[in-house]
Amino acid sequence: MAEAALAIALPVAAALLAVPAGRRAPWLLWPVAPGSLVLAWLLAQGAPSTSALGGWEAPLGIVLRVDGLAAIFVGLSAVIGSAAGVFAVRYLQAREETRKSFAFWPLFFSLWAAVNAVFLSRDLFNLYVGLELLTLSAVAMVALDGRTSTLVAAARYLLFALFGSVAFLIGTALLYGAYGVLDMVLLADRIRPEPASWVAAALMSVGLLAKMALFPFHAWLPPAHGGAPAPASALLSALVVKASFYIFLRLWFDVLPPLATPGVMTVFGLLGATAVVYGAALAIRQQRLKLIIAYSTVAQLGYLFLIFPLAGIGGEPEPWAASAWSGGVFQALAHGLAKAAMFLAAGAMILSASDDRLSHMAGVGQSAPVASFAFALSAVSLMGLPPSGGFLAKYLVLTASLASGQWYWGAVLIVGGLMSAIYLFRPLNPLMRKRSDDAPPLARVHWTLEAAPLALAISAILLGVASMGPYQLIQIGNPVAMIGGPP
Repeated sequence: MAEAALAIALPVAAALLAVPAGRRAPWLLWPVAPGSLVLAWLLAQGAPSTSALGGWEAPLGIVLRVDGLAAIFVGLSAVIGSAAGVFAVRYLQAREETRKSFAFWPLFFSLWAAVNAVFLSRDLFNLYVGLELLTLSAVAMVALDGRTSTLVAAARYLLFALFGSVAFLIGTALLYGAYGVLDMVLLADRIRPEPASWVAAALMSVGLLAKMALFPFHAWLPPAHGGAPAPASALLSALVVKASFYIFLRLWFDVLPPLATPGVMTVFGLLGATAVVYGAALAIRQQRLKLIIAYSTVAQLGYLFLIFPLAGIGGEPEPWAASAWSGGVFQALAHGLAKAAMFLAAGAMILSASDDRLSHMAGVGQSAPVASFAFALSAVSLMGLPPSGGFLAKYLVLTASLASGQWYWGAVLIVGGLMSAIYLFRPLNPLMRKRSDDAPPLARVHWTLEAAPLALAISAILLGVASMGPYQLIQIGNPVAMIGGPP
């Protein structure tokens, strides 16, 4: 299917052209954004499908495989990439950062291409290459500001990312030495619970956990996401960490079920539960808007790992497995849309107030009303309130928790939702307060800086309202749903 290759080639071409284009690089967004949206729609219509690049099939060639999960994540990258790009055009102009914009656009398109490559690849080495391109682009975007604090944050991010890359690559080499293939479809038929597999699985899992900043590997995420430019923060939180989670999900559900013992899955669930509570507790303590959102990402990522002890992989198929798996995927989608909207809205509000301290945000609800409304809509989804996509995700996982008798995972969802309400209401409160007469005046922002986050926030709500299409799409090629059936 040529559309799969084009979904990667289109942003790659834009990244290469952005360098000589200079100040005209933002114009490349106008063919890439609609083109990516159309390609994502075509991939969803044609799933499942495969595309052997150059006509060489696996294991010799590179094969791109598109099922419902891959198609919907490519769609997520198209929606978020388009909105973040539109926002970035005006955002960089408003901050008069012409020099930085020259570096931003090649990195932006490179990151977009790397994310799509991860979503469409099924070869472990190609996934490693995609992760490396993603890491280099993301680290450079964090350092784009040039301040000492952001350079330190970028360096810390780079150290964690390099550790994750080395661990993932060693695990890949072990699996290749043991089974002679790297294609995940072929590997799934050969893998056995033996020492080489266990060591490889441990190394690759730890490497991916470090890249996605799950507790206790989260130390790099808040300063990196909090210090990066607003459009970069949106991409980092919504897409970059999701790419590592996507590979983690593919590994354990598609390749490593023979190793997925109840003990291993419980460990993943405990890490996720700790991340939910610990990340939320840290978010509650923050006094800066972007740090609240960044620590919220630490907490929200934890929800994704509650599905592992509930999905029933590695044992007899259970009737609630489909609900747990689908809930986890919906959580990833809803979080991506809502968190990207929240970071973009925060960027617009900070431009208006010239500061991200909560004590300086009073009255921003009047100077940037649409951005403030988008922030509130995003908070609805992150808190898991109806009718948002976040509510549907948590509902599916909660029903799986109760149906399986593992009520304690459902308790984590409820506690996490209450804690998220606390840390998200904290910035909403000053937004609606009247600004004091002696405070610095607030600036109005361009309408596109408010429209982009609003579009993403509405999408996060619509994911819950019009959920049937996405739900049916992610079941295509999902063995858990086909075996376990609906809850």
